[in-house]
This record gives sequence, C-alpha cells and structure tokens, in this order.
Amino acid sequence: MPKKGSKKMTKMTEEEQLLYMQQKMLEEEEMQKKKEDMLNQFLKDKLSKEEHNTRLNTLKLNEKWRTVMREAKAAELRKDIEILSQTFERIVDRKDGVIRALTKDLEEAEEQYATALRNHIQNVDKLVDLQRSRLIVIESEFEAELASLKEEFDAERQQMIEQHEQEMTNLEDIMYAMDQIFGEVANEARQEFNSTRDDLKNKSLEEKHSLRVNLEGLVEDLWLQFQHALKNYIDSTEDRKIAFETLKARDEKSAKEIEMQMKKLQKMQDTIATLKVKIAANSRKCEAQNKKLRNEKETIKQHFLMQKSQMNYLRAREHERLIKLTVESNAAIKTLKDVCDKGEHILKMAEMCRKLETEEEKVLPFYASSLTPEEENKAEHLMLMRPCEELAEAMMDCVALEQFWKRYNKVHLDQIVLQKEKHTLLQENRRLRQLLKQYLDGISVNEEILSNLNPLIVINNKTNVKMNMPVIESAASKPIYNVIEAAHIINHTV
Repeated sequence: MPKKGSKKMTKMTEEEQLLYMQQKMLEEEEMQKKKEDMLNQFLKDKLSKEEHNTRLNTLKLNEKWRTVMREAKAAELRKDIEILSQTFERIVDRKDGVIRALTKDLEEAEEQYATALRNHIQNVDKLVDLQRSRLIVIESEFEAELASLKEEFDAERQQMIEQHEQEMTNLEDIMYAMDQIFGEVANEARQEFNSTRDDLKNKSLEEKHSLRVNLEGLVEDLWLQFQHALKNYIDSTEDRKIAFETLKARDEKSAKEIEMQMKKLQKMQDTIATLKVKIAANSRKCEAQNKKLRNEKETIKQHFLMQKSQMNYLRAREHERLIKLTVESNAAIKTLKDVCDKGEHILKMAEMCRKLETEEEKVLPFYASSLTPEEENKAEHLMLMRPCEELAEAMMDCVALEQFWKRYNKVHLDQIVLQKEKHTLLQENRRLRQLLKQYLDGISVNEEILSNLNPLIVINNKTNVKMNMPVIESAASKPIYNVIEAAHIINHTV
C-alpha cells in the first residue's frame, strides 16, 4: 500500500517537490537540534550530580581520616606526656642539687667579700691621709704665688689709672668743642621740629574730635543692641538654667556613687593583681611544657597541611582531567555528528541537483580546458612547487576538490553568460517598447500628442522626431565569451 507522502510527491511538480524536500530536511535538522539540546542538558545534570557526590564523598573521607588521625595522635601525646613528666622530675632533682651547691659557693664568696672590703677600707684611709698632707703643701705654694700676683696687679692698676685720667682730660676738651658745634645745629632742628609738631597736633585734634562724635553714636547703638541681646539671652536661657541646676544636683549624687564604685574597683583591682601574680607564676611553670607541645603541634599541623594540600592538588588535577575529557568527548561527538549531518545534507543536495541537470551536463560534466600546452606545463610545475603563502597552502589542502570546483566554475560561468544575455535582451526589449510607443503616439490624434513632437508631421520631406531605427545584429556581432579555467586564474593571482 503506497504511503500518503509518495502520493503527494507524485501529484507535486518538481519545484514543489524540491520545496517539500527542503522543508522536510529543515524539520529533521530542528528535531536533531532538539535531541542534541536534550542530550547536552542530560549530560550537564549528570555532571552536576557527579560533582555533588564527589564533594559529599570527599567530606566523608576527610571526616573519617580526621578521627583516625586524632586517635593516633592522642595516643602518641599521652606517651609523650608520661615521658616528659619523668624527665621533668629528674631535671627538678638535678636543679635542686645545683641550687644547694650554688648557695654554698655564695656563702664562701660573701666571706671573701667581707675580708676584701676590710682591706680596701684600710687602704682608702691611708690614701686620704697622704692626700691631706699633699694638699697642705700645695695650699702654701698657692698663697705665695697669690701674693706675688697681687703685687703685680696693683702696680699695673696704678699705671692704667694714671693713663686713663690723662686720656679723659683730652676727651673732655674734645667733647666741649663738639658740644658747642652741635648745639647750634640742634637748636635749629628743634625750632623746625616744634613748628611741624604744632601743625600735626592741630590736625590730629580736629580728626580726633570728628572720630569721637562718630564713635559715640556707634557706641550708643551697640549698647542698645547689647541690652536687647542680653534680655533675649536671659529669657531664652532661663529654662536651661533650671535644667542645669537639676543636672548639677544629679552630678553631685552620681559623683558620690562613682567614688563608692571606685573604692570597690580598687579592691577588685587589688584582688586581680594578686590573681595575675599567681597566674604569672603558674604560666612560667607550664610555659616550657606548653612551648614544646606547641612546637610538636605545629610540626604535625605542617605535615598534615602538606599532605592535605598534596591530596587536594591531586584530586583537583584528576577532576580537571575528567572534566576536560568529558568536554572534549562531547565536543568530538558533536563535531562528528555535524560532519555526518553535513555529508548527508551534501549527498541529498547532490541527488536533488542530479535530477535538475541537463543531458549535456550528465554526459560532459567538465568543460574542456582553454589553456595552451605551455600554460598547462607551467600550472603543473607550480602545483609541484611548495607554496610559500597561506592562501596557497590552504589551496593545497583542497586539491581533492578540484573536480568539484571545475563543475562549480562551469556553472558559475554559465550563470554569468546568461546574466549578460538577459541584460542585452532587456535593453533590446526597452528599445522596441520605445519605438512601439512612438508609433502609437503618431497614429493617434489628441491635444497632448499634438502639443509634443509628432513623427507624422513632415515638412520638406523631414520630420521633427529623431527615429531610433532598430539595429539588426548579425551572428558575427554577437558577444563572444571567453571561458577561463579557475585553476589558471588562481595560479596567476597567487
């Protein structure tokens, strides 16, 4: 029993069949895309679940590993504490013995110090007596030298006084002469100064009087403003004054409470100080043990962190490799599917195009080469040479598609020829339509046509219209299209 689709295909024309096939292919592509999207979503969900499970498993493993390490470390620490307690007792006994020996040495040293101190005091007394006798001798020598210096000083002083009196008499004579000279100059300068002073005094009194009048008016205004501002201030601050007195009473009360609390705080601080002293004594006792335990803890912590970092690094690296593998596998599957779909699409299109080919294209699919033997030899030589440009290297990868490009170039050239023929036919059709319009305008009579140029109006065997006569083209005048092979063009351009 034939299917409904085959019945529809038989009823359709070739173009409708082509459109139907294309529509069907588009629907298949959409279905394929939907399937791929669903598959990608499924893989993403699966990947997220795997990541969640890995996180949970790592947390569980870390928790179990920590419990095991805690138990092992607790046992080791107990053993170390027992050993440390024994060594601590042994060290304390040894230190007690050292302290007893040091006390004996200290008593002997104190006895030696007492004997040395007595000897030192006797030596110091002897040195003091010797120094006193030396000071008495030096003092007698000093008094003798002082007496001789006094005599020399008195003689020099008497000489300097006489010289000074002589010079003073000379200077008094000079000063008397200078006073007489400068007295006259000073009297003249004083008279000029008094005159200028009187003038300036009169001017300053006038200015002072005017300024006093102005300032008295300003002072009165300012005094009124001050009284008004004072009254406003008293009115506005009366409530605050009452509040201040209440707050002052509260402050006195709170000061008493603060004093009582300070006494309590002082007592507490004394107790805290005593407790701090006790804590410091206890901390000094246990500091050595704690320091050693801390060092061991730090070493174990460093070892644990190093092992943990190595484990996390290995885990992350394996996780990245797994993600990379899944992503690359999905990408490879997708690209292979795309390639397969593209190949199937190309094959289907080839089958559809095969039906539309003419008999000539089916018999002679490739056009004959238009190259000369020399050009063909040159093209073969260039094909054998290693390309030096990126475009030429890309062409070498597509040598297997040479036959396809030949057929493509043949179709492209045929298309260009048909477009040019269409253009010439359109121009000829436009020219013939113009001639037909002129002829119809010539045989019809109306006002619009008579107002324009008319080919029927003939004066002296001449018309006023330029006739565009059709040109009959011969077969020789038709355009000749040169067919050039695409490989030849590429060889010359590259």
